[in-house]
Amino acid sequence: MSNAEIQPDFSKGDGLVPVVVQQVDSGDVLMMAYMNREAYEETLATGQAVYFSRSRGELWRKGETSGHVQQVKQVLLDCDRDTLLLVVDQVGGAACHVGYKSCFYREITSDGAKVVGERVFDPDEVYK
Repeated sequence: MSNAEIQPDFSKGDGLVPVVVQQVDSGDVLMMAYMNREAYEETLATGQAVYFSRSRGELWRKGETSGHVQQVKQVLLDCDRDTLLLVVDQVGGAACHVGYKSCFYREITSDGAKVVGERVFDPDEVYK
């Protein structure tokens, strides 16, 4: 297998690939984000998750403000080379910027939406 065959194909998504993030010990899906080539390379080099913020148009070093970093344990690439799965150890107990363990803290049912997660921290206190 050539080196190109084991690299994400950033050309498919205008320079970005989606990244699903999973907690190493529980298997919980924590969040979904995007990486550009620079974020991907920094993640591999440092062992800390780095994403690309589409809203800010810049690298987003997860936990830089909150201290809730993601220590990368495994990086998996899908068969089409256009999606990554990061298996991480989430430091601080919360991946979500609004204070929940997972960004997927709401369940949508035929009766409507309900919160099914527990808030771990107060974002007003963390992001002063």
